[in-house]
Amino acid sequence: MYFGKDVRMRADRLVSLVLLLRQRGRMTADEISAELEVSTRTVLRDMNALSTAGVPIYVDRGRHGGFSLLAGFRTELTGLNHDEALALLTAGSGRGEKIFGLSAPLASAMRKVVDALPEAHREKVGDAARRFLVEPEIDLLSRRLISEDMAEGVMNDVRRAVLSGRKLRFDYAAPDKPPRSHTVDPIGLVTVRGRIYLLAAKSGEDRTYRVSRMLSAEQLPQAADRLTQVDLDRIWAERSAQFLSENHLPVIVRVRSSRREELLNTARALRVEEPEPDGWLRLDVAFEDLRHAVWAIWQLDIDAQVISPETLREALTERARQVSALYQS
Repeated sequence: MYFGKDVRMRADRLVSLVLLLRQRGRMTADEISAELEVSTRTVLRDMNALSTAGVPIYVDRGRHGGFSLLAGFRTELTGLNHDEALALLTAGSGRGEKIFGLSAPLASAMRKVVDALPEAHREKVGDAARRFLVEPEIDLLSRRLISEDMAEGVMNDVRRAVLSGRKLRFDYAAPDKPPRSHTVDPIGLVTVRGRIYLLAAKSGEDRTYRVSRMLSAEQLPQAADRLTQVDLDRIWAERSAQFLSENHLPVIVRVRSSRREELLNTARALRVEEPEPDGWLRLDVAFEDLRHAVWAIWQLDIDAQVISPETLREALTERARQVSALYQS
Protein backbone atom coordinates (compact mmCIF):
# COMPACT_ATOMS: atom_id res chain seq x y z
CA MET A 1 0.00 0.00 0.00
CA TYR A 2 1.30 3.49 -0.86
CA PHE A 3 1.26 6.14 1.89
CA GLY A 4 3.36 8.82 0.14
CA LYS A 5 0.59 11.41 -0.17
CA ASP A 6 -0.58 10.97 3.45
CA VAL A 7 2.99 11.27 4.71
CA ARG A 8 3.56 14.51 2.74
CA MET A 9 0.26 15.93 4.00
CA ARG A 10 1.17 15.17 7.61
CA ALA A 11 4.69 16.61 7.18
CA ASP A 12 3.18 19.85 5.80
CA ARG A 13 0.75 19.94 8.72
CA LEU A 14 3.51 19.45 11.30
CA VAL A 15 5.54 22.28 9.77
CA SER A 16 2.42 24.48 9.75
CA LEU A 17 1.83 23.65 13.40
CA VAL A 18 5.38 24.67 14.39
CA LEU A 19 5.17 27.91 12.40
CA LEU A 20 1.76 28.63 13.92
CA LEU A 21 3.12 28.32 17.46
CA ARG A 22 6.13 30.47 16.57
CA GLN A 23 3.89 33.23 15.22
CA ARG A 24 0.98 33.08 17.71
CA GLY A 25 2.62 31.92 20.93
CA ARG A 26 0.52 29.81 23.32
CA MET A 27 -2.54 28.20 21.71
CA THR A 28 -5.12 25.70 22.91
CA ALA A 29 -5.81 22.43 21.13
CA ASP A 30 -9.21 23.77 20.03
CA GLU A 31 -7.63 26.92 18.52
CA ILE A 32 -5.05 24.87 16.65
CA SER A 33 -7.74 22.44 15.50
CA ALA A 34 -9.81 25.30 14.04
CA GLU A 35 -6.79 26.92 12.39
CA LEU A 36 -5.50 23.73 10.74
CA GLU A 37 -8.99 22.28 10.10
CA VAL A 38 -8.28 18.95 11.81
CA SER A 39 -9.68 17.25 14.89
CA THR A 40 -8.33 17.95 18.39
CA ARG A 41 -7.33 14.29 18.53
CA THR A 42 -5.13 14.82 15.46
CA VAL A 43 -3.61 17.92 17.10
CA LEU A 44 -2.70 15.95 20.22
CA ARG A 45 -1.20 13.16 18.12
CA ASP A 46 0.84 15.68 16.11
CA MET A 47 2.07 17.38 19.29
CA ASN A 48 3.29 14.04 20.58
CA ALA A 49 5.08 13.37 17.27
CA LEU A 50 6.83 16.76 17.36
CA SER A 51 7.89 16.30 20.97
CA THR A 52 9.28 12.84 20.17
CA ALA A 53 11.22 14.40 17.25
CA GLY A 54 12.90 16.82 19.65
CA VAL A 55 10.83 19.96 19.09
CA PRO A 56 10.65 21.72 22.51
CA ILE A 57 6.88 21.92 23.02
CA TYR A 58 5.56 22.90 26.43
CA VAL A 59 2.12 22.03 27.77
CA ASP A 60 0.48 24.37 30.30
CA ARG A 61 -2.35 22.72 32.17
CA GLY A 62 -5.43 24.46 33.46
CA ARG A 63 -8.10 26.85 32.29
CA HIS A 64 -5.71 29.24 30.54
CA GLY A 65 -3.25 26.62 29.42
CA GLY A 66 -2.24 25.43 26.00
CA PHE A 67 0.74 24.50 23.87
CA SER A 68 3.78 26.70 23.29
CA LEU A 69 7.35 26.49 22.03
CA LEU A 70 10.52 27.14 24.00
CA ALA A 71 11.24 30.87 23.78
CA GLY A 72 13.69 31.65 20.98
CA PHE A 73 13.27 28.25 19.32
CA ARG A 74 13.80 28.39 15.57
CA THR A 75 13.80 25.71 12.90
CA GLU A 76 15.47 25.56 9.52
CA LEU A 77 12.23 24.31 8.00
CA THR A 78 10.70 26.98 5.77
CA GLY A 79 7.25 25.40 5.68
CA LEU A 80 7.13 25.85 1.91
CA ASN A 81 5.89 23.09 -0.34
CA HIS A 82 6.67 23.02 -4.07
CA ASP A 83 3.74 25.16 -5.19
CA GLU A 84 4.23 27.73 -2.42
CA ALA A 85 7.90 28.22 -3.26
CA LEU A 86 7.04 28.36 -6.96
CA ALA A 87 4.40 31.03 -6.28
CA LEU A 88 6.93 33.20 -4.44
CA LEU A 89 9.59 32.88 -7.14
CA THR A 90 7.09 33.53 -9.93
CA ALA A 91 5.67 36.59 -8.19
CA GLY A 92 9.21 37.83 -7.81
CA SER A 93 9.68 37.71 -11.58
CA GLY A 94 6.96 40.34 -12.15
CA ARG A 95 7.26 44.11 -12.30
CA GLY A 96 5.83 45.05 -8.89
CA GLU A 97 9.21 45.11 -7.18
CA LYS A 98 10.57 47.46 -9.85
CA ILE A 99 7.53 49.71 -9.75
CA PHE A 100 7.59 50.17 -5.97
CA GLY A 101 11.39 50.34 -5.72
CA LEU A 102 11.75 46.97 -4.01
CA SER A 103 14.11 45.20 -6.44
CA ALA A 104 17.00 44.76 -4.00
CA PRO A 105 14.92 43.61 -1.00
CA LEU A 106 12.95 41.18 -3.16
CA ALA A 107 16.11 39.72 -4.68
CA SER A 108 17.52 39.24 -1.17
CA ALA A 109 14.31 37.56 0.02
CA MET A 110 14.24 35.24 -2.98
CA ARG A 111 17.83 34.18 -2.33
CA LYS A 112 16.92 33.32 1.26
CA VAL A 113 13.88 31.33 0.16
CA VAL A 114 15.85 29.36 -2.42
CA ASP A 115 18.77 28.78 -0.06
CA ALA A 116 16.45 27.37 2.62
CA LEU A 117 14.98 24.75 0.29
CA PRO A 118 16.43 21.22 0.07
CA GLU A 119 18.80 20.92 -2.89
CA ALA A 120 16.63 18.56 -4.97
CA HIS A 121 13.55 20.67 -4.24
CA ARG A 122 15.51 23.82 -5.13
CA GLU A 123 16.40 22.58 -8.63
CA LYS A 124 12.81 21.62 -9.46
CA VAL A 125 11.34 24.90 -8.24
CA GLY A 126 14.01 26.98 -9.95
CA ASP A 127 13.44 25.24 -13.29
CA ALA A 128 9.67 25.59 -12.94
CA ALA A 129 9.89 29.32 -12.16
CA ARG A 130 12.00 29.87 -15.30
CA ARG A 131 9.11 28.49 -17.36
CA PHE A 132 6.76 31.31 -16.23
CA LEU A 133 7.16 34.87 -17.52
CA VAL A 134 5.11 37.53 -15.75
CA GLU A 135 4.39 40.88 -17.46
CA PRO A 136 7.27 41.10 -19.96
CA GLU A 137 8.32 44.57 -21.08
CA ILE A 138 6.78 44.10 -24.56
CA ASP A 139 3.57 42.37 -25.60
CA LEU A 140 2.96 39.98 -28.50
CA LEU A 141 2.75 42.90 -30.94
CA SER A 142 6.13 44.27 -29.79
CA ARG A 143 4.47 47.17 -28.01
CA ARG A 144 6.53 48.25 -25.01
CA LEU A 145 4.75 48.59 -21.69
CA ILE A 146 4.46 52.04 -20.15
CA SER A 147 7.40 52.74 -17.87
CA GLU A 148 7.52 56.04 -16.02
CA ASP A 149 10.76 57.66 -14.96
CA MET A 150 10.91 58.97 -11.41
CA ALA A 151 13.31 61.36 -9.72
CA GLU A 152 16.01 59.51 -7.79
CA GLY A 153 14.97 58.49 -4.29
CA VAL A 154 11.37 59.70 -4.61
CA MET A 155 9.78 56.24 -4.64
CA ASN A 156 11.67 55.13 -1.53
CA ASP A 157 10.64 58.20 0.48
CA VAL A 158 7.02 57.93 -0.64
CA ARG A 159 6.89 54.22 0.21
CA ARG A 160 8.43 54.79 3.65
CA ALA A 161 5.91 57.52 4.48
CA VAL A 162 3.01 55.30 3.42
CA LEU A 163 4.21 52.37 5.54
CA SER A 164 5.32 54.35 8.60
CA GLY A 165 2.21 56.53 8.74
CA ARG A 166 4.17 59.80 8.58
CA LYS A 167 3.29 62.99 6.76
CA LEU A 168 4.90 63.47 3.34
CA ARG A 169 6.13 66.68 1.71
CA PHE A 170 6.95 66.79 -2.01
CA ASP A 171 7.34 69.15 -4.96
CA TYR A 172 4.84 68.31 -7.67
CA ALA A 173 4.77 69.35 -11.35
CA ALA A 174 1.21 69.06 -12.66
CA PRO A 175 0.72 69.34 -16.46
CA ASP A 176 1.02 72.92 -17.75
CA LYS A 177 1.49 74.29 -14.22
CA PRO A 178 4.55 75.47 -12.30
CA PRO A 179 5.85 73.08 -9.59
CA ARG A 180 4.19 73.40 -6.17
CA SER A 181 5.01 72.04 -2.73
CA HIS A 182 2.45 69.78 -1.03
CA THR A 183 2.27 68.32 2.48
CA VAL A 184 -0.15 65.39 2.70
CA ASP A 185 -1.28 62.47 4.80
CA PRO A 186 -0.41 59.40 2.68
CA ILE A 187 -2.96 56.58 2.54
CA GLY A 188 -1.62 54.05 0.02
CA LEU A 189 0.04 53.37 -3.32
CA VAL A 190 -1.74 52.03 -6.41
CA THR A 191 -0.17 50.91 -9.68
CA VAL A 192 -2.29 50.80 -12.85
CA ARG A 193 -0.89 49.92 -16.29
CA GLY A 194 2.62 50.90 -15.24
CA ARG A 195 1.62 54.20 -13.61
CA ILE A 196 1.95 54.71 -9.85
CA TYR A 197 -0.48 56.85 -7.88
CA LEU A 198 -0.30 58.07 -4.29
CA LEU A 199 -3.67 58.20 -2.56
CA ALA A 200 -3.55 60.85 0.14
CA ALA A 201 -5.48 63.50 2.04
CA LYS A 202 -4.56 67.17 2.15
CA SER A 203 -6.23 69.31 4.83
CA GLY A 204 -8.91 66.63 5.05
CA GLU A 205 -9.62 66.61 1.29
CA ASP A 206 -9.07 63.55 -0.94
CA ARG A 207 -6.09 63.88 -3.28
CA THR A 208 -4.49 61.60 -5.89
CA TYR A 209 -0.97 62.25 -7.21
CA ARG A 210 1.07 60.66 -10.02
CA VAL A 211 4.38 59.69 -8.40
CA SER A 212 6.32 60.27 -11.65
CA ARG A 213 5.38 63.97 -11.41
CA MET A 214 7.04 64.37 -8.02
CA LEU A 215 10.34 66.20 -8.32
CA SER A 216 11.41 65.45 -4.74
CA ALA A 217 9.91 63.87 -1.64
CA GLU A 218 10.61 63.93 2.09
CA GLN A 219 9.10 61.94 4.92
CA LEU A 220 8.28 64.23 7.87
CA PRO A 221 8.46 63.28 11.56
CA GLN A 222 4.80 64.16 12.23
CA ALA A 223 2.28 61.32 12.27
CA ALA A 224 -0.19 61.27 9.37
CA ASP A 225 -3.85 61.91 10.10
CA ARG A 226 -5.43 58.74 8.74
CA LEU A 227 -7.49 55.71 9.70
CA THR A 228 -5.71 52.62 11.00
CA GLN A 229 -7.62 50.36 8.59
CA VAL A 230 -7.70 50.98 4.84
CA ASP A 231 -9.63 49.52 1.89
CA LEU A 232 -7.63 50.62 -1.17
CA ASP A 233 -9.98 48.84 -3.60
CA ARG A 234 -12.95 50.88 -2.39
CA ILE A 235 -11.01 54.16 -2.21
CA TRP A 236 -9.59 53.69 -5.71
CA ALA A 237 -13.02 52.87 -7.15
CA GLU A 238 -14.50 56.01 -5.60
CA ARG A 239 -11.70 58.28 -6.80
CA SER A 240 -11.75 56.73 -10.25
CA ALA A 241 -15.47 57.46 -10.56
CA GLN A 242 -14.93 61.05 -9.44
CA PHE A 243 -12.00 61.50 -11.83
CA LEU A 244 -14.04 60.26 -14.78
CA SER A 245 -16.89 62.63 -14.00
CA GLU A 246 -14.63 65.68 -14.21
CA ASN A 247 -13.18 67.18 -17.41
CA HIS A 248 -13.44 64.05 -19.56
CA LEU A 249 -15.36 63.17 -22.71
CA PRO A 250 -17.60 60.09 -22.32
CA VAL A 251 -17.91 58.06 -25.53
CA ILE A 252 -20.05 55.04 -26.43
CA VAL A 253 -18.45 53.08 -29.25
CA ARG A 254 -18.86 49.74 -30.99
CA VAL A 255 -15.57 47.98 -31.72
CA ARG A 256 -14.50 44.60 -33.07
CA SER A 257 -13.31 42.39 -30.22
CA SER A 258 -9.97 41.92 -31.99
CA ARG A 259 -9.29 45.68 -31.66
CA ARG A 260 -10.48 46.05 -28.06
CA GLU A 261 -7.01 46.32 -26.53
CA GLU A 262 -5.94 48.96 -29.02
CA LEU A 263 -8.89 51.11 -28.05
CA LEU A 264 -8.33 50.67 -24.32
CA ASN A 265 -4.65 51.49 -24.72
CA THR A 266 -5.62 54.97 -25.90
CA ALA A 267 -8.74 55.60 -23.78
CA ARG A 268 -8.45 57.15 -20.34
CA ALA A 269 -10.83 54.64 -18.75
CA LEU A 270 -13.41 51.94 -19.42
CA ARG A 271 -16.78 52.50 -17.72
CA VAL A 272 -18.99 49.71 -19.12
CA GLU A 273 -18.44 46.82 -21.53
CA GLU A 274 -21.16 44.72 -23.18
CA PRO A 275 -20.84 42.02 -25.87
CA GLU A 276 -22.71 42.38 -29.16
CA PRO A 277 -23.39 39.86 -31.96
CA ASP A 278 -20.86 39.01 -34.66
CA GLY A 279 -17.73 39.57 -32.60
CA TRP A 280 -18.37 43.22 -31.68
CA LEU A 281 -18.31 44.93 -28.28
CA ARG A 282 -20.15 47.98 -27.01
CA LEU A 283 -17.90 50.07 -24.76
CA ASP A 284 -18.52 53.14 -22.65
CA VAL A 285 -15.10 54.80 -22.43
CA ALA A 286 -13.65 58.18 -21.48
CA PHE A 287 -11.20 60.31 -23.46
CA GLU A 288 -9.30 63.43 -22.49
CA ASP A 289 -11.21 65.66 -24.92
CA LEU A 290 -12.71 65.71 -28.43
CA ARG A 291 -9.34 65.93 -30.17
CA HIS A 292 -8.03 62.93 -28.23
CA ALA A 293 -11.18 60.91 -29.06
CA VAL A 294 -10.97 61.67 -32.80
CA TRP A 295 -7.32 60.64 -32.92
CA ALA A 296 -7.94 57.37 -31.00
CA ILE A 297 -11.03 56.26 -32.92
CA TRP A 298 -9.43 57.13 -36.28
CA GLN A 299 -6.65 54.59 -35.60
CA LEU A 300 -9.22 51.78 -35.66
CA ASP A 301 -10.43 52.52 -39.19
CA ILE A 302 -13.70 50.67 -39.97
CA ASP A 303 -13.37 48.41 -36.92
CA ALA A 304 -14.96 51.02 -34.64
CA GLN A 305 -18.23 52.94 -34.80
CA VAL A 306 -19.06 55.83 -32.48
CA ILE A 307 -22.63 55.82 -31.13
CA SER A 308 -22.33 59.02 -29.10
CA PRO A 309 -21.70 61.89 -28.58
CA GLU A 310 -22.90 63.49 -31.79
CA THR A 311 -20.06 66.03 -31.72
CA LEU A 312 -17.54 63.20 -32.06
CA ARG A 313 -19.51 61.59 -34.92
CA GLU A 314 -19.55 64.94 -36.73
CA ALA A 315 -15.82 65.45 -36.16
CA LEU A 316 -15.02 62.01 -37.57
CA THR A 317 -17.34 62.61 -40.55
CA GLU A 318 -15.56 65.89 -41.32
CA ARG A 319 -12.15 64.24 -41.06
CA ALA A 320 -13.24 61.44 -43.41
CA ARG A 321 -14.57 64.04 -45.85
CA GLN A 322 -11.27 65.88 -45.84
CA VAL A 323 -9.26 62.70 -46.41
CA SER A 324 -11.60 61.65 -49.20
CA ALA A 325 -11.31 65.07 -50.89
CA LEU A 326 -7.53 64.89 -50.64
CA TYR A 327 -7.31 61.60 -52.53
CA GLN A 328 -10.00 62.48 -55.04
CA SER A 329 -8.02 65.52 -56.09
